[in-house]
Amino acid sequence: MIERRHSPRLRTFKGGSILFGTAPPVVCMIRNMSDAGAALDVDNPAGIPDTFALLIKPEFLKRNCQVMWRSAKRLGVQFL
Repeated sequence: MIERRHSPRLRTFKGGSILFGTAPPVVCMIRNMSDAGAALDVDNPAGIPDTFALLIKPEFLKRNCQVMWRSAKRLGVQFL
């Protein structure tokens, strides 16, 4: 498999919240992260739009994201 990431991702286990529109936040777990993006574990990715804001806890850092790929319980996102 060809690695297409511009920067290597580091394993992490941080909590996060996916924020979009007026919907309630979607709780997620950030499994790996780099300066360019992250992989997020979610209970149900249905209804999560292709672009959203990610609140990274405990730093309370907010990053805008674009979904690059989806699986049954994981999203791969690029930071905008």
